Amino acid sequence: MNAPTALSHLVPEVNQRQVPQAFLDALVARFGAQCSTALVVREQHGRDESAFTTVPPPAAVVFAESTRDVADAVALCDAHGVPVIPFGVGSSLEGHLLAVQGGISIDLGRMNKVLAINPEDLTVTVQPGVTRKQLNEEIKSTGLFFPIDPGADATLGGMSATRASGTNAVRYGTMRENVLGLEVVTASGEVIRTGTRAKKSSAGYDLTRLMVGSEGTLGILTEITLRLYPLPEAISAAICSFPSIEAAVRSVIQVIQLGVPIARVELIDQNTVRMVNAYAKLGLREEPMLLMEFHGSPAGVKEQAETVQEIAAEFGGNAFEWATTPEERTRLWTARHNAYFAAIQSRPGCRAISTDTCVPISRLADCLLDSVAEADASGLPYFLVGHVGDGNFHFGYLLNPDDPKEREVAEGLNHSLVARALRLGGTCTGEHGVGLHKMGFLVDEAGAGAIDMMRTIKRALDPKNILNPGKIFAL
Repeated sequence: MNAPTALSHLVPEVNQRQVPQAFLDALVARFGAQCSTALVVREQHGRDESAFTTVPPPAAVVFAESTRDVADAVALCDAHGVPVIPFGVGSSLEGHLLAVQGGISIDLGRMNKVLAINPEDLTVTVQPGVTRKQLNEEIKSTGLFFPIDPGADATLGGMSATRASGTNAVRYGTMRENVLGLEVVTASGEVIRTGTRAKKSSAGYDLTRLMVGSEGTLGILTEITLRLYPLPEAISAAICSFPSIEAAVRSVIQVIQLGVPIARVELIDQNTVRMVNAYAKLGLREEPMLLMEFHGSPAGVKEQAETVQEIAAEFGGNAFEWATTPEERTRLWTARHNAYFAAIQSRPGCRAISTDTCVPISRLADCLLDSVAEADASGLPYFLVGHVGDGNFHFGYLLNPDDPKEREVAEGLNHSLVARALRLGGTCTGEHGVGLHKMGFLVDEAGAGAIDMMRTIKRALDPKNILNPGKIFAL
């Protein structure tokens, strides 16, 4: 993989299609006040948390309130050949929401009802605008919870579309393992269903898995059936400081390879600890740190924690501190989830280019340590956090958005990191998705033959290329 030239990954190809006035008139006639062409509304729906800043906003925004609204809007787009982009809360990091080929945005935030809770079957069905925190608040009386936690309070539709995961993935898996069935609006405006509430099925192609992770390019999700889990009888969290990143990572590898059923294990480097201390007014030791959580019975949690503490001690882990009350655990995890905002505040006016590689756990130390050395040598400020229990970690390169040299350095670091991860049997994106920013990386990872197969699927299901066009791969 060659290093990028200039700012190629931050200047997406914009080829906006003309939006006919007749289409806009029909849209307003159907949706009335649910449709907006106000510039401030369009601009809000034409950006996300990525580093892209130069794409014009969509021509209109439809605020859908039902599956029928989505189907009618897509049918109008199909009739006029107008692109359509689904929108949740705008927290994606890879340019998924940008209208690079024009068109409209469908905001699914008003479709925010929990439709059916089936505690006996450990399932729930929701509309796509339900957020993960909302869901857990609504089901807490059942003794169940939904564990996928990407950090941001994202919508479950967006999480399904990007195949998100997060801090709990090491024990509970990702959205891929936890979406059982879907209701989907296709490119023609037809409504189909995939999957069931049964735990398994061998009936035909697995369309649910095809749609999960398709980033809005194959259909728009309007209902999602999810797997739930019993709330653990006991939960304990701990932090442990280490003399080096290598010692922390080696400790995690040993924990995972011994089969300890740890629920969460997050790495935070010393740069990030310092930023979090300043942002959240904490007094954490400014050394590489693991933040861990254990779920199970009181005896099981105690046994897990003791095993991990012994392993950590072998690698120089010290200052083990426990957080057993909900308030203490929330304080620690809030600090972790605020790492991004703490980093941004540490350099006022900066933007962050976030990486998302994931490698086999046995190669984690090799990939991470070489990447740290390269980032340190660049002189560019950065933060580092990682869901290291499953080999996934994130650099956030902090750059001055008005300095082309800093942007180029950050992109070069990202290119080098992805190339390293692929050499070690990993992936360019563990959980953020491809969007715009990782399109070139996907070709390197999957190969031309696999990309051609993806194109064949896309053309078959979306022959007019109206569903979030210009994302994942080029047609």
